[in-house]
Amino acid sequence: MSTLLYRLGSGAARHPWKVIVAWLLVAIAVVGSSSAFGKTLEDSFSVPGVDSQVAVDLLTDAGSDQAGLTARVVVTPLDDGDTLVGSPSAQELLTDLRAELLALPNVLAVDDPAAALADGPDAAIASGSVSPDGRVAVLSIRYPIVDDLEPTDLERLVDLTETATEGPGVTSGFQVEAGGDLFFALGAAETGPSELIGLLIAMIVLLVAFGSVIAMGLPIGMALFGLAVGVSSMSLVAYLIEVPSWAPQIGSMIGLGVGIDYALFLVTRHREFLARGLDVADAAGRAVATAGQAVIFAGGTVVIAILGLAVAGVPFMTAAGVAISLIVLLMVVASVTLLPAFLGVAGTNIDRFGLHRRGASSSAGRGWQRWGRHVADHAWTYAIGVTAVLIALTAPVLSLNLGFPDDGTQPESQTQRRAYDLMADGFGPGINGPLVIAIDLAGDGAGDGAGDGAGPGAGSGVEGDATIVDPLASAIAADSGIASVGPARVDLDAGIATIVALPTTAPQDDATFETVQRLRADVFPTVLDASAATAHIGGNTASFGDVAGRVSDRLPAFIGAVILLSFLLLMLVFRSVLVPLKAALLNLLSIGAAYGVLVAVFQWGWGKDLIGLESTVPVVSFIPMFLFAILFGLSMDYEVFLLSRVREHYVETGDNDAAVVHGLATTARVITSAALIMISVFGGFVFGSDPTTKMFGLGLATAIFVDATIVRIVLVPATMKLLGDANWWLPAWLDRILPRVDIDSEAGLPVTDEEPTSGGVDDRQPAGVGAAS
Repeated sequence: MSTLLYRLGSGAARHPWKVIVAWLLVAIAVVGSSSAFGKTLEDSFSVPGVDSQVAVDLLTDAGSDQAGLTARVVVTPLDDGDTLVGSPSAQELLTDLRAELLALPNVLAVDDPAAALADGPDAAIASGSVSPDGRVAVLSIRYPIVDDLEPTDLERLVDLTETATEGPGVTSGFQVEAGGDLFFALGAAETGPSELIGLLIAMIVLLVAFGSVIAMGLPIGMALFGLAVGVSSMSLVAYLIEVPSWAPQIGSMIGLGVGIDYALFLVTRHREFLARGLDVADAAGRAVATAGQAVIFAGGTVVIAILGLAVAGVPFMTAAGVAISLIVLLMVVASVTLLPAFLGVAGTNIDRFGLHRRGASSSAGRGWQRWGRHVADHAWTYAIGVTAVLIALTAPVLSLNLGFPDDGTQPESQTQRRAYDLMADGFGPGINGPLVIAIDLAGDGAGDGAGDGAGPGAGSGVEGDATIVDPLASAIAADSGIASVGPARVDLDAGIATIVALPTTAPQDDATFETVQRLRADVFPTVLDASAATAHIGGNTASFGDVAGRVSDRLPAFIGAVILLSFLLLMLVFRSVLVPLKAALLNLLSIGAAYGVLVAVFQWGWGKDLIGLESTVPVVSFIPMFLFAILFGLSMDYEVFLLSRVREHYVETGDNDAAVVHGLATTARVITSAALIMISVFGGFVFGSDPTTKMFGLGLATAIFVDATIVRIVLVPATMKLLGDANWWLPAWLDRILPRVDIDSEAGLPVTDEEPTSGGVDDRQPAGVGAAS
């Protein structure tokens, strides 16, 4: 592979404009196609086989409007002493609002609180559309399923509510807000300057690391180029799979981080070869042939790990994984094609406009060498101390609570947050997380809820056991976690009944999903034991809880598979058993620390004000799996870069202690620079408005910080010092059957007048050291 990559890199550097024009044409085609006929990204949280999906499928097949999305327009007087009851202006406003809402495209039905108010206070409150204190009225709006909607449906609703109180007369003096499922499904997270600030910090880090404006600009340009193609392609990929709306933002975060990171390693090696007197094309070719192999190795690991999210059995996670993997793959391709073309254009001017004085790099190297010796001299102290710190950071994981943020976690500047608060104050916390219970009266559609969720079909003519509905509604109402139960809706033709129940607790409370589980496990079997009917709970609260349960069930197997993959790959590269085993354990500690910080900040609220988090929230259910996949791949990058230099020196000298110090001294500056870049990029997303994006940013930034500092710069050299020559032990029988994999080596490349100063990973053994028999 090294020869092929050498030809690719040197060819791109010799004919840079051909490569750049080819990338430009691809970018124009992808961006243009995306703008012209790209598909809108949508959030679909369907999960085949879980009970909440069975409920949705039953209602959808029966043609029930309860299967679709809902939105709510909330109205309350601005004056704290006023109520809506007996107010002609309130009734007029509600009547006008309902008429305007019914006129919106795709609106199926709208409740009528004005008619309820006209019947008197008791009737209004009994209808459920007016709060018990008479101050809050709700117009519940029913939409079709998300597949039949567009973001413009949400925009029309928001525009209508924003102008509702701008008219003359009766509409002034009322507060009108909007919220509901529609915002979650179709709303897009706002982007702010924080992401750009993160990119700016990354540029500063590159400038300091390279000491040259031109050298700094090359990784940034490559990353932005690849990102433009990758993000634009998502709307085209959406024709094949349903890409969630949050995938571009998360993909941008990861793409920028890995793109700049990979380019940093390549440009660093390119400048090393230039310093040895090689010409530009040869230096670029050798950089791609050596560091480029490590980039392909690390990037391929990230892609495979992210695609492994499919084992969760959650379609939206699989789709997001495919889309984000595409961005990482594009960054790898850009690193070995577009970047050497940029290097060819820069030529020997890459170090112009330099900032560093001569000798600064060697001084930094000597500083890291002294640090390496210091760690080696106090190996036990650092190994025990740092491990204790990591375990302490990981400890909060024991309280990990998976779920989804709701409108109550949004900033107060958002209308959906204000609607959420008004609803909770007027009707109780459960109003924001209703449970939609679908009853298959004939019991022949979904069975026990573990199948594919196919309903009996609308118009089947099977009436089933309709007499069971009232007893079931009474049993549900009697549960301690249920505040109220609405009137049952029975469709005898379809054989389906629907009951909407409001829990006593908020959607984010653990007690709410415990109520869902209790209804499924205790209440339903007790009432329906002698009947063929089956009952299933849908709604966002039940759906999000089911997704969290599915992820929790599959997470251990996923973690085990990723660890096994990384162990095998590192064993192939470094011909060792203990090195990959140690790497797997240390990676677990890094990621565990990131999980612990997420729990402490988002669940416990430690420092939440510092990142603009308005209230505590559970950790989003799919984030632990995503973080694990991404971080294991990224940490492999640093592992290969550091250990390849350690291995190289060990093969030459046979001195493990000296090899560890040498490897640290020659790579620490690049590793810390790369980590600072990633932390800057990921950290920029922490200050966005969306809690999910905040979690991704903080989790990734924390793990990279821990991995590249106390793990890679302290714990790895300390443990390698303690293990000594055992680091490189490999049974003889295993050594014979393992294929040879050479990363970051110049073996097989054209011979130059200069003697190579870095040979990368070598399969040779030093004198007196060999595979164990």
